[in-house]
Amino acid sequence: MLGFLKRPVVVTADINLHVVALTAVGLLSRFWRLTYPRAVVFDEVYYGQYISFYMKRIFFLDGKYSSNVPVWSLRLLPALTGALLVPMAYQILSELHFSHCAAMGAALLLLIENALLTQSRLMLLESVLIFFNLLAVLSYLKFLNSQKDRPFSPSWWFWLTLTGVACACAVGTRYMGIFTYLLVLGVAVVHAWHLIGDQTLSNVGADIKSVRRLARVGVQRERWVHVLCHLLARAVALLVVPVVTYLLFFYVHLILLYRSGPHDQIMSSAFQASLEGGLARITQGQPLEVAFGSQVTLKNIFGKPVPCWLHSHQSTYPMIYESGRGSSHQQQVTCYPFKDVNNWWIVKDPGRVRYSEAPCSLIQLRLSPRHQLVVSSPPRPVRHGDMVQLVHGMTTRFLNTHDVAAPLSPHSQEVSCYIDYNISMPSQNLWRLDIVNRESDTEVWKTILSEVRFVHLNTSAILKVSGAHLPDWGFRQLEVVGEKPSRGSHESMVWNVEEHRYGKSQEQKERELELHSPTQTDVSRNLSFMARFWELQWRVLSLRSDDSEHKYSSTPLDWVTLDTSIAYWLHPRTSVSAMLGPDVAQIHLLGNIVIWASASLATVTYLLLFFWYLLRRRRNTCSLPEGSCSLTGRSQASGSDESSLCLRTRNLHFKATS
Repeated sequence: MLGFLKRPVVVTADINLHVVALTAVGLLSRFWRLTYPRAVVFDEVYYGQYISFYMKRIFFLDGKYSSNVPVWSLRLLPALTGALLVPMAYQILSELHFSHCAAMGAALLLLIENALLTQSRLMLLESVLIFFNLLAVLSYLKFLNSQKDRPFSPSWWFWLTLTGVACACAVGTRYMGIFTYLLVLGVAVVHAWHLIGDQTLSNVGADIKSVRRLARVGVQRERWVHVLCHLLARAVALLVVPVVTYLLFFYVHLILLYRSGPHDQIMSSAFQASLEGGLARITQGQPLEVAFGSQVTLKNIFGKPVPCWLHSHQSTYPMIYESGRGSSHQQQVTCYPFKDVNNWWIVKDPGRVRYSEAPCSLIQLRLSPRHQLVVSSPPRPVRHGDMVQLVHGMTTRFLNTHDVAAPLSPHSQEVSCYIDYNISMPSQNLWRLDIVNRESDTEVWKTILSEVRFVHLNTSAILKVSGAHLPDWGFRQLEVVGEKPSRGSHESMVWNVEEHRYGKSQEQKERELELHSPTQTDVSRNLSFMARFWELQWRVLSLRSDDSEHKYSSTPLDWVTLDTSIAYWLHPRTSVSAMLGPDVAQIHLLGNIVIWASASLATVTYLLLFFWYLLRRRRNTCSLPEGSCSLTGRSQASGSDESSLCLRTRNLHFKATS
């Protein structure tokens, strides 16, 4: 049993010295003087801040360093992944059965490429993204080569699973990694199709009449099972594993970042309420169900161009707009991007009075105890389909819309708070509550959780944020309009209650100072991980800071022709020493002209040769060596995949940087 102790333990290994040498040179080129410059370079300012948020557990969506900041540690991961690109390029070409010289040439080109070297030495994500892209391709190629001799072996499973994990890491680093994932999936689908027709695994191609014995039928069934096992293994490794891994990234991300931060304002109220501090601190303990008499703030779900709340103030619309059109001169209603006391509204039960025929003033409302601006006991919840009136908390005027053109959107209706000028313009202040995300037609309007629309009873117009900024007379706030349903539905028509309390005082002065301590309700528990995950994905995909063109924006063609560059960093003395000589340090992102020009030329040449030989093969003219014609399609397909990958990686890589 202990006989192995009597003999020495011997370990043998095959070491490719070329890979070792390329790795060493790559590490040297990326790590030499990594701490220089000891300053924030380009987008390092953002990623350094994100690391700080992680350490403080503060949620986020996507100068000089002080002497105590570990610059080397922060730039370690990009430098390491950038260095490993060099030996990985050599291995990828080796797995594709290219010559040793071709593999060494590709590795050396990556080693001395200016743009890759620059990005690898800074705290940026480009080198990390390209690393996982190449790792996914390399893993799949190693899996294919092990498929021929050792299917379902430990190494076979390792490389197949690593392919799925690498694809998930590429997409998790940046969404552009999805193109590499789709490329790997496409190649895998083609190989799976060839696998089904492989006669060594399946007997589908055999003559059915020749299968006369039951044993032969059993062999055929066994081979079909073998094919299904291959397909199932690929589906699990390339579909299930990437999805689970990607979800795991964000599960850990959302667990770590549980505190409110500067970026959570663009998220929904439900998402903000799930974070510690911020909105969660404000909304803690507020009632869950909105009732008649509730005091609420209404936030627009769309959140563009900025998150904002339904708002009104004493100012009125001008009698005549700059365009010459007239207005109703009613009290302005806007969407305000800051929390303010004028964001509060009271949800009132209109009762049975027909306000379109007999407009009701505030004095009349007070004469009806059933319809006072307080919550009854017990509270009467507001449900989907109920008619409501929205009373502005500070001015006690009703939210109103009518057949008057909006200030900046003439095809939409003006929204105002009604002022009775004793003219033939009756108030139209009845709104039907439409809960968009309801589960039943009797669902109760809930704080934060319910997404609602307000449909005007008289005109069927829907309360909406147009996104336009009002002129100075509107204090540059966002325009709110009534949009006809015929113009389509949009997220800017959807609102949710963010802050909520039960009104207790009928007097206006007391109402303005009113405080409450309602029953404790933990709203955050109602938002699941998947709900937060999908919202976060959508926000990242749809987030735009503004519509203006970025000063570093460019097109992929600009980088292919090297018509642009990005000044990452200039020495602080540049402006003073520029006239004294060239000894001023600068960092520019610019591709190596020899490498880029030769790569573009080689790609064009390859495509021309590909279609030329494809045309000759169609004409049954084969000028390639004997035995190559039958493999031309497959070899060219492999080369095409590799060329496609290189082009995609290069263009997307520099498009992201720009």
